[in-house]
Amino acid sequence: MASTLFSLLCLSSLFFSLAHSSLLLPLSHSLSFHNATAHGLLKSTAARSRARFRRQVSLPLSPGADYTISFSFGSQMVSLYMDTGSDVVWLPCRPFECILCEGKYSPSAVPHSAPLNLTSAAAVHCKSAACSAVHSSLPSSDLCAIAKCPLESIEISDCKSFHCPPFYYAYGDGSFVGKLYQDTLSIPKAAPPLELPKFTFGCANSALAEPVGVAGFGRGALSLPAQIAAASPDIGNYFSYCLISHSFDKLQARRPSPLILGRYEKEMKNDVTETQEFVYYTYTPMLDNPKHKYFYCVGLEGVSIGKRRIPAPASLQRVDRRGNGGMVVDSGTTFTMLPRRFYKAVVGEFDRRVGAVYRRARAVEDRTGLGPCYYGKEENEKLAAKVPKLVFHFGGNASVEMPRRNYFHEFLDSDRKLKVGCMVVMDGGDEAESGGGPAGLLGNYQQQGFEVVYDLEAKRVGFARRKCASLWDRLS
Repeated sequence: MASTLFSLLCLSSLFFSLAHSSLLLPLSHSLSFHNATAHGLLKSTAARSRARFRRQVSLPLSPGADYTISFSFGSQMVSLYMDTGSDVVWLPCRPFECILCEGKYSPSAVPHSAPLNLTSAAAVHCKSAACSAVHSSLPSSDLCAIAKCPLESIEISDCKSFHCPPFYYAYGDGSFVGKLYQDTLSIPKAAPPLELPKFTFGCANSALAEPVGVAGFGRGALSLPAQIAAASPDIGNYFSYCLISHSFDKLQARRPSPLILGRYEKEMKNDVTETQEFVYYTYTPMLDNPKHKYFYCVGLEGVSIGKRRIPAPASLQRVDRRGNGGMVVDSGTTFTMLPRRFYKAVVGEFDRRVGAVYRRARAVEDRTGLGPCYYGKEENEKLAAKVPKLVFHFGGNASVEMPRRNYFHEFLDSDRKLKVGCMVVMDGGDEAESGGGPAGLLGNYQQQGFEVVYDLEAKRVGFARRKCASLWDRLS
């Protein structure tokens, strides 16, 4: 991969270690339903990925394939979805009412997801910077007025007993109303263990279709990495993760996916018995979004199917002054979304090549919401062997070649007793009808098997093919 923003690390017999200024955290993978069929999981995940993208809002989607992080407030453990597409940490609190939440997820799939008991938490004051941040930077005088602080107290800045007003957050197919609190956050499984005595989070007593909370990792002051960096300046505005591949066929016991806050050391070790690993990091610049400031937007310049490169529309390459355009790198949505005309060009080229070898599985497309899908010729045939390569060409001359399993999912069609394979890149809809916002989205399914680096100091996103399970073993 050629790149002007390309850094190469030839790691020959490498020893990895955490620096004193970095933290290693485990991400757990979950399928929200253990007893769902592959068809059912694929269809629900595809539908909700589409819903989230079209509304240009953020929340990890379930049922589907998501990654969770666990920590504790006081003495109670909680698990939240890890989401780079939002910038607030929130969780359900007792008493908690979730409207239209029946059947949304299996509690056994997301442990420690019960509503929190507020015992030691303190309400955030209406004059705090955190209150302004969650209310889109409204001045403290306005917030104290909303909180019904007396005018004379506002005038003399003596409104001491009024809490930050409730805030509203809307997501892909749900929403919640929350209040801001502070409490001690502990992550005992981090290496080294982490404790933040005044961590700010949202507490929701009511939600619509959102039964599980979120750890926002976006570019906002209240996100989890931003608050950790503020409390531990040595960590800096830098984090990365490496998502271990998952399957929709069944939930398998796997090692955690490593999430690293801060930079970690890579030191040469002269041990010829260790396996050589060559790691290439390629970086693409972040694009500032004046409307959706917390998004990690990058420019997508084209997609290659085999040897044919298909240029991306201008809307994917840049963000305009109204915050429209660009591609969001999002850990909280499963499948990548492309605008309709460009999607059809990519899929058309893919089908031209694969359709010449395999028969289209139209019935499977109807049941899963994905496409194109193809039937294998034999029960155990691996269709991916004849699937062309797919490469994303990002801004800064940064090209990222996808492993075939990241864009072509194979499973057994129980009706025909044949292997079937589906492309898992989705139609994001007509840009003219979308009402603006990001033009595309890079989902977590396409990020598997890569270390994805968010370097906020240099304003860039990096990708490197990694053996994520091995990386966890080396760092833990």
